[in-house]
Amino acid sequence: MLELEKGIESVNKTFRIPVDIVEKLNSLAGEYNTSMNKIVIQCLQYALDNLDTSDNSDKAKESK
Repeated sequence: MLELEKGIESVNKTFRIPVDIVEKLNSLAGEYNTSMNKIVIQCLQYALDNLDTSDNSDKAKESK
């Protein structure tokens, strides 16, 4: 599991997350003996790294 660097620059934000997702995240955090915050950061980073932006670039070309 990815370990985040200590002392990384961060900000505090508030998000509303459905209860079932929070329960799954909490379960994963317990299973991997890590914080829910680290799990959320890893999930967000994975989603951003694997985001398919091909539809957006096609739409941008069409609107020109």
